[in-house]
Amino acid sequence: MSDPDALRLLGLLSAPDRLRALSALVLGARTGEEVAARTGMPARDALAALERLERGGVAVREEGEWLPRPEALREAVARAAESRAARVEEPAAEGAGREEAKVLRSFLREGRIVALPVQRAKRMVVLDHVARAFEPGVRYSEPEVNAVLRAFHSDHASLRRALVDEGFLDRDSARYWRCGGTVDV
Repeated sequence: MSDPDALRLLGLLSAPDRLRALSALVLGARTGEEVAARTGMPARDALAALERLERGGVAVREEGEWLPRPEALREAVARAAESRAARVEEPAAEGAGREEAKVLRSFLREGRIVALPVQRAKRMVVLDHVARAFEPGVRYSEPEVNAVLRAFHSDHASLRRALVDEGFLDRDSARYWRCGGTVDV
């Protein structure tokens, strides 16, 4: 996911306190005190999380009430999917690039995987495409990996397992990192 807005939103929501605060807003909390009560956070931490969500564009304060802006998340995902789809559909100069683009057009719709190919060569092309969403050298928590993978496929656990099994991602007890695949230069 190279769209800067999508990456910014992933970073914004990667902090547990901000994710809990946004969840409380989505579930109906409208004041800082209600968010604090629903999340178990101290009131000042809840307010700090809400203000950070407001600066990030996923919450807004109107007439003393906090409101979620889930459309900001949907818009960022749609922009990232459009950006990724546009790159997939660009004609490649080399024969191998055209074959990869053909495979991706067959198995992706609007940037999302419609089916993971059974044939290993095609599956590797799709997994390589997904692996490019992860920056080499960066360690990701499992929730961060899942958030990125959900943008590609609803069964993020199977997709994560395939990426690890095929050598695109590696992991230890708490972190994942990219260890294979094509690197965009």
